[in-house]
This record gives sequence, structure tokens and C-alpha cells, in this order.
Amino acid sequence: MTLKHYDSCIKACNECLIACEECASSCLQEQDVKMMARCIELDRDCADICSLAVQFMARGSKYAEKLCALCAEICKACGDECAKHKPEHCQRCAEACHKCADECRKMGKK
Repeated sequence: MTLKHYDSCIKACNECLIACEECASSCLQEQDVKMMARCIELDRDCADICSLAVQFMARGSKYAEKLCALCAEICKACGDECAKHKPEHCQRCAEACHKCADECRKMGKK
């Protein structure tokens, strides 16, 4: 598969990675950080798997599609958790995660 084939998924993963990093950093500034612990944990996992997925897609790894399936699972979990919280950064992150999960799910089915 060509890199062009992965364009929309790479874009979604990069946007999700950034949203998750911003969300985790912002959650650490919230008054009740303990309440945000699960959100922060998933933000970090999601950012890392998105970064790895981009790398696999960029190099055309034969494992990219399998990794994208796992990425979709983690992104969905992160998006679902972020959606539970009111801060704007969590809502933006939830949206980016759910979009990325959709794109990665498509890649995982190829």
C-alpha cells in the first residue's frame, strides 16, 4: 500500500496525538487532578499509540493495519472517558479521539 492510502488516518492520528497531549497537560492544571487521573492515563496511552501508528503507516509496515485496529480501541476508550468531563480540552480531545478511532477502524479492516 502506498503512503497516500494512509493519508486520512495519519492526519487523524496526528490530530488525536496533539489533542491528547494538550488534554493531559490541561488536566494536570485542573483543581481536582485526582478526578482526572483516568483521563490523563488514557490521554498518554492514546497519544503514544497514535504516534506509533503514524510511524508504522509512514514506513508501510505490514503490521500497520493490525496496529491501527489496536489504536482504534484505545482511541475509543480515551474519547469515551474524555467525553465524561466538562472542560473544553476534554471535549475537544473526545472529538479527536472518536474521529481517529473511526479512521483507524477503517485501516484495521483492510
